[in-house]
Amino acid sequence: MPKSTTGTLKVPGATLHYETRGSGPVLLLIPGGAADAGLYAGIAADLAAHYTVVSYDPRGLSRSTLDGPLTDQRVDVWSDDAHRLLELLSPGEEARVLGSSSGAIVALDLLARHPERLRRVVAHEPPLLEVLADPAPHRRLFAEVRETFRRDGAGPAMARFSEGLGGERQAERATELPPEIQEMAPRMHANLPVFLEHMLCPFSSTAPDVAALRRAGDRLVLAAGRDSREQEPLYGPARRLAELLGGEVAEFPGGHVGVTQHPKEFAEQLLELFLAPSEK
Repeated sequence: MPKSTTGTLKVPGATLHYETRGSGPVLLLIPGGAADAGLYAGIAADLAAHYTVVSYDPRGLSRSTLDGPLTDQRVDVWSDDAHRLLELLSPGEEARVLGSSSGAIVALDLLARHPERLRRVVAHEPPLLEVLADPAPHRRLFAEVRETFRRDGAGPAMARFSEGLGGERQAERATELPPEIQEMAPRMHANLPVFLEHMLCPFSSTAPDVAALRRAGDRLVLAAGRDSREQEPLYGPARRLAELLGGEVAEFPGGHVGVTQHPKEFAEQLLELFLAPSEK
């Protein structure tokens, strides 16, 4: 794997830890949930053969520290953080972006507000419940997960979340981490309280700027995992947004965390979406 370089960026209210590897145009990877820059360890080398790959820990997670007390997190603030990273590392040049899960919500907000800075955005399974035809049952599940965390802790909350999304098999998968991201596992576990208390409900209840996304639709790919088709709060928002924007969902291998389940195949498909014909 190409050697990575780490850095920090001071932003309003926090200091971001970021990592870069490779060379060429910037490809920014925005993690989701309780994950950090390590989420993309399995695909970074393949991407770095073509791009300067930038991954980072979102504010309040892992090595990106807050200046003040932890409060409910806001999509627009995280989007500003991503924009500041691009201004630092890709000044005056269009960048590519991949966002997964809550990171996809951030990527969509970044595209809506700064389309001129982005060549292409792949938003993989943004759990934007408010775009669904009937968001109420999914809102209830997410709220119940947060209440379970408050009452019983992170373990029971994640078990309830996995059960609500697809039963016992999903609960078992949620405990499996592939070798590439084992290094992140302790940090991810420590981040769970931040995700469950301060991200899950605020992020999923955000309403995207559909009009702005429609104007930037030629730069956007809405994506979802093949194994998530029956999981409405995960696959459904991408499907619904694609309908609203007049496009289709690009299906990737695996499920919600397909980037860790099938890293080689995931990276290959991602490069197909990002690379211009002359670059392949």
